[in-house]
Amino acid sequence: MNTFIYKCTICCREYKRDEVRYICPVCAMDYRPGMPLKGVLTAEFDYGYIKRKFSRKNPDFSLFSAVEKKFYPNFPVGNTPIIKNSALSSLLHVENVLVKYEGLNPSGSLKDRASLLVVAESIRLNEERIVCASTGNAASALAAVCASAGKKAVIFVPKNAPRAKLVQIVLYGAKIILVDGSYDDAFAMSLRFTEKKGGLNRNTAYHPLTIEGKKTVSLEIFYQMNFNTPDAILVPVGDGVIISGVYKGFYDLFMSGLIKRMPVLISVQAEGSNAINRFIKTNKYSDMENPRTIADSISVSTPSNAYMAKKAVENTGGFVVDVSDHEILNAQRILASTTGIFAEPAASAPLAGAIKISKNLKKYKTILLLITGNGLKDIDTPLRTIRLPKPVPKDWI
Repeated sequence: MNTFIYKCTICCREYKRDEVRYICPVCAMDYRPGMPLKGVLTAEFDYGYIKRKFSRKNPDFSLFSAVEKKFYPNFPVGNTPIIKNSALSSLLHVENVLVKYEGLNPSGSLKDRASLLVVAESIRLNEERIVCASTGNAASALAAVCASAGKKAVIFVPKNAPRAKLVQIVLYGAKIILVDGSYDDAFAMSLRFTEKKGGLNRNTAYHPLTIEGKKTVSLEIFYQMNFNTPDAILVPVGDGVIISGVYKGFYDLFMSGLIKRMPVLISVQAEGSNAINRFIKTNKYSDMENPRTIADSISVSTPSNAYMAKKAVENTGGFVVDVSDHEILNAQRILASTTGIFAEPAASAPLAGAIKISKNLKKYKTILLLITGNGLKDIDTPLRTIRLPKPVPKDWI
């Protein structure tokens, strides 16, 4: 396994692997629940070693892993398809439009990637209980991976999370705690629970391996594109961890000399929950006091990884776009009817963003839409805007 150290994204202090578990202890002194995390850690590898060892003929992506493969649960995460779609190319006036569909992961979302790595870490550390807060996808992902590994999951979820996600969590056997409050309330409560009762906390960005797990989607894109990258990637953004993970994967490839440029990262947020996009545009952070959007997976008042997400966009020459709920639902319909992919509202946001800024995308030869979750996660939302037909008599034809 390649060696690595943890590095703070704020103060740049470095820590040995087991010297810290969550965020930088120095920067964490300024942290209070209800504010973006300070001192998020990233794993910095021996990139010269990767450059020497990596072979395109027999690629070994475990060189980029912060947990040894022997600790991985036997759970089939990843290897999701990239689909090229001519109808979307015509719609957006871009030569190549690619769709990376993460809804085919076992629990139906990209967040299986983060949960797999955190559960692998729990196996390495002999931790039996893993705790997290979630609006649903991270929760169902953790519950699924824990079920496969025989671990106990304790999950704090806002009471208004989509029913399909709650059903998943319960059937996977996790202990679910419905919080009469927001995702941010659930996040704070999960930290208090871990502090008092122990266990490994999987909260996004709080545990650095959530970023490391999500970065595997970038490594996979690189491999599936014949060791190349798109010109631009549109990413749905809520707490900022997915776009940070996407950035980290390409950063690792770049630092290892395996790619010559980073793809432009475009942050797509719902108008009613756009704290990170406002931060990027104004360089001044403020919470989304009352987030309101149908896209529950990207609805958050205080995005935990706002600082790293901002860097991810800025360091790649990227930009931001806000989309309305109406635009999200329209994109969900277009995506389904042109590609056969039924995405949940949050996962449809990248297409909504691409449609909204299509004139700005013409300069790119290849763009990729990161579709992060399956539409069956939330069927109640699209049912608001469609009408199912009435039954016909049995002798109708």
